[in-house]
Amino acid sequence: MTGTLWLVPNTLDLGTEEVGLQDVLALGAIRRAAALSHWVVEDARNARGFIKRVAAVQALAQPLQSLDIRELPRPRKGSGQEVAAAEWQALLKPALEGQDIGLLSEAGLPAVADPGATLVQAAHAAGVPVQALPGASSLMLALACSGLNGQSFAFVGYLPQEATARAARLRELETWSRRHQQTQLAIETPYRNAALLEGMLAALQPATRLSISCGLTLPQGWTRTDTVAAWRSKTTAFPDRVPAVFAFLAQ
Repeated sequence: MTGTLWLVPNTLDLGTEEVGLQDVLALGAIRRAAALSHWVVEDARNARGFIKRVAAVQALAQPLQSLDIRELPRPRKGSGQEVAAAEWQALLKPALEGQDIGLLSEAGLPAVADPGATLVQAAHAAGVPVQALPGASSLMLALACSGLNGQSFAFVGYLPQEATARAARLRELETWSRRHQQTQLAIETPYRNAALLEGMLAALQPATRLSISCGLTLPQGWTRTDTVAAWRSKTTAFPDRVPAVFAFLAQ
């Protein structure tokens, strides 16, 4: 029997004050996480912290110290080479031997805007079943809160940091959004949130509707949707360590 690769959702409070685990994750997901002995994660230290939070709700099947926790492989800096397929396959060895594996991101749902997608792809290629547990996705929560078009939308990831390239990309996305009435979703490293907002207000048309969700699922979380013109007349300050999701829809 082949084990299953379980996509275990994380909270969205990385780098901020922790929220109650059961305020964000379903009890069924917590119980499934507690039963796992093998993990593939972005950061082992942060993963152990998450598993400790799980253990406070549901007893672990094995002591934390005995769990097999492995980190996702990363290309060597400056090498220009991708991670070899054999490294991804090696992470699936427990599943091929009949053991379940948990895939954990730093925040939110694994494999969504996340390097874990490559492991999911490898699992499908190896015939390992993949199951996703329910949990928070900042992208979907932001879209739901925005009031923008939820029937047609695209996640465009990180925008260029250089001002000229970023402005050109924003105008390109705005043209597409207007033509197809498609909401565009983007993210940025928290300490650059203010710079991205400044770039958006400079590049986008006044009538374009811009929505920003900051600190979703946190007590101080908020969403504001308004025209670019209104944002220009009354901007919003960002905390420098809290993640945000940016969405816009051109008129």
